[in-house]
Amino acid sequence: MKKTVLITGTSSGFGKAAARHFAREGWNVVATMRRPEEERELGQLDGVLVARLDVQDRTTIAAAMEAGIARFGRIDALVNNAGFGLFGLFETTTPEKIAEQFEVNVFGVMDVTRAVLPHFRQNKGGVILNISSGAGIFTLPMLSLYCASKFALEGFSEALAYELASQGIVVKIIEPGGVISTNFGQRSGVESALNGTLADYDAFVAHTLGVFAGLRAARLATEESVAQVIYDAATDGTGRLRYLATEDIKPLVSARRETSEENYIAFMRARFAPKT
Repeated sequence: MKKTVLITGTSSGFGKAAARHFAREGWNVVATMRRPEEERELGQLDGVLVARLDVQDRTTIAAAMEAGIARFGRIDALVNNAGFGLFGLFETTTPEKIAEQFEVNVFGVMDVTRAVLPHFRQNKGGVILNISSGAGIFTLPMLSLYCASKFALEGFSEALAYELASQGIVVKIIEPGGVISTNFGQRSGVESALNGTLADYDAFVAHTLGVFAGLRAARLATEESVAQVIYDAATDGTGRLRYLATEDIKPLVSARRETSEENYIAFMRARFAPKT
């Protein structure tokens, strides 16, 4: 029997690339998004069901799960991909946007995961792949809220993995950095434009934007290469927890995990502190 994966946030980016990749590999795919009526590509692929799922609306989560099971008989893997990044100064970000960041990136993942668990327990197995970020390992300025949400996701995923192992369910974390082909940065840019500015931060912001421009220039990965990592993690049959999905973040991950706290902080401050 063909296996089935349910993926959230498939209207673009990693989610859409993953939906295409799983379909090419012969899986059934429940490709979910907030506005399925606007999707023109995925519904034309064999074995792909496009369904509405808004991670902030639990009724749509349940409906998408039911539709996927009704169409394909079962769900074998869940990819929690839906998310976005707030970019900007913490001080100028509204409480409403902060709440939305966590509602989507953390509480939405929890709600989708909770919805699939009875089905996985009934099947005595399943794989949950949570799309995190390098920003769930190390922190970056002007991404404090995104980092906070991804740090929360990492902690939740790791602890949950211990619980679900008792049920034959595997939890995995995918950690990409920046890629050249996703529109994630465009969404972050729109969110940033909604925030106000404070003149006191101008020098810091200008310097930080310059550093980020250099990081963007170093990106080599694509959303398709990240989709390959997601697929490999779903199918490798191991209990491995974390997968680094892009090369660009490896120096920062190494600094965080393989050096002392003092050396790591000095390394990061040297990059992001404006020259005086």
